[in-house]
Amino acid sequence: MTKQILFITSTRIGDAVLSTGVLNHLVSTYDDFEVTVVCGPLCTSLFEGYPNLKEIVALKKEKHHKHWFKLWRKVFTTRWFMVVDLRDSFVSRAIWAKLRYTGTRRLDKGAHKVVQAAQLIGQYADNNAPAPKLWFTAAQLDKVKSLIGEDRRPILAVGPTANWIGKTWPRESFIKLLHRLVLDENAPLQGHRIAILAAPGEEADAQYILNELPENIGMDIIAKTSPGEAAAFLSKSACYIGNDSGLMHCAAACGVKTFGLFGPSWPHLYSPWGAHSAHIATAQNFDELVDFEGYDPKTLDHSLMTSLTVDTVYDAVASFVKSE
Repeated sequence: MTKQILFITSTRIGDAVLSTGVLNHLVSTYDDFEVTVVCGPLCTSLFEGYPNLKEIVALKKEKHHKHWFKLWRKVFTTRWFMVVDLRDSFVSRAIWAKLRYTGTRRLDKGAHKVVQAAQLIGQYADNNAPAPKLWFTAAQLDKVKSLIGEDRRPILAVGPTANWIGKTWPRESFIKLLHRLVLDENAPLQGHRIAILAAPGEEADAQYILNELPENIGMDIIAKTSPGEAAAFLSKSACYIGNDSGLMHCAAACGVKTFGLFGPSWPHLYSPWGAHSAHIATAQNFDELVDFEGYDPKTLDHSLMTSLTVDTVYDAVASFVKSE
């Protein structure tokens, strides 16, 4: 009989991607199983290509935790072989399951999120946590072909935005960096096209950067894809550079050379995962960066990453791409 597995993961793209190490582990461990994925509405397209997918349940938050009760009513009649719950919800405790992986309170909260997911399912040993991985549908890959076209030059993908201005490296810095990496004489990535990616609502800064690139170099992938299609596009790129964001984690999960820029976030938890990944961070950590009079994350209107100079980032990225 086909084993039924319930996988409950994050509503946020980055955390959802980092949790896919669990799905990667399942593929390499079990035969004849199907997975029902529960995630936030923004994340659903990231799981559509999973080879053992049965169903995706988009969990939209409602008042008084009604979304969890609706989920329970949907899943409680199934006899689950396994439930993996990274949300530590009551649902995973109120259904029948032969194997139950929940209780995130016992995890090492100082460990990387990939390690925490591995700890949850008891698969973290000798620094060998199952790595995040993404799979894509034929339709998603067809979309990528239409975006890339017939041009066979390698692509440097860039994610210059984020969901909060504080952890966004200044756009003028990105422009200078891209010129030095691709356009200047003897640039380390000379001959690459530059694809600018951004989510809906983040178009302005991304478009500003794109407008500063030669037309035969810049590629407009700004708010033109679902998260799954964006990840599929990244899988065909040669390299990715960007702020700490879901796009960064997608690139790393695809095995693409990934370089992340960190300011007011936590690299020990959220650095890009994998042998082909690296990052650079401001000298000040999150708490230090936001320790100033009048700080309010809701009204902040400027980057907190200005201490990362173009020279510093260029040297780090150039060294990284040459070593790969």
